[in-house]
Amino acid sequence: MIIVPLAEEHAAGLRAVLDSVACRRPHFLALADGAPVGWCDVVEKPRGALRHSGVLGMGVLAAHRGRGLGGALLRRTLDDAREKGFTRVELTVRVDNERARKLYEKHGFQVEGLCRRHMRVRGAYYDSHLMAWLA
Repeated sequence: MIIVPLAEEHAAGLRAVLDSVACRRPHFLALADGAPVGWCDVVEKPRGALRHSGVLGMGVLAAHRGRGLGGALLRRTLDDAREKGFTRVELTVRVDNERARKLYEKHGFQVEGLCRRHMRVRGAYYDSHLMAWLA
């Protein structure tokens, strides 16, 4: 066995692995003209007492923002999370990313706390809001 960086030629194999081990994970991809332009997923927490909850991750390419794509991805992912038994989904969002925070609030997330010096980007620290959605 060897460990290698992920490359395009691994796409089919990666898909098979994800389908095999992540069948409970809500995971959606947005396509424009057949090309991926965004994704949204919920990763289940590993400990038994926390398996009702997961952590949301999402992103949309800059050229496709502001068109409702993020909201559509978020709705579909949260609907699937609910169907798969998730009753809590968490995320963190930088406090200076008001646009994203408003999107999350529109879809039922509430700020639960502040994570100080949570992210470090190019040497600068940023605080983040901890937000949660409850089914």
